[in-house]
Amino acid sequence: MSVVLVGGNDRMATRYKDICKSYNCKAKVFTQMPSDFDNKLGNPDLMVVFTNTCSHKMVNSVNQGSAKYNIPVARIHSASVSALKTILNQYCV
Repeated sequence: MSVVLVGGNDRMATRYKDICKSYNCKAKVFTQMPSDFDNKLGNPDLMVVFTNTCSHKMVNSVNQGSAKYNIPVARIHSASVSALKTILNQYCV
């Protein structure tokens, strides 16, 4: 299963990837908005948006991509490890 994480803390990016790996998920993490963000999202099985640390422009791009490819989006306010594990328990198990 592939997961795209949008938002979150810069220092936690590798930790987010490790957690996803423990759930047998391949993860891309975007804590900042890179150039050509829409194309870099790809076509994952799940998108997770940490709404507290994410810009409106990034959220709009995620919403457009998810509507286009019919991808589920999990929105969570907190960017903590336990919040990510809660989401992955719902979708990856």
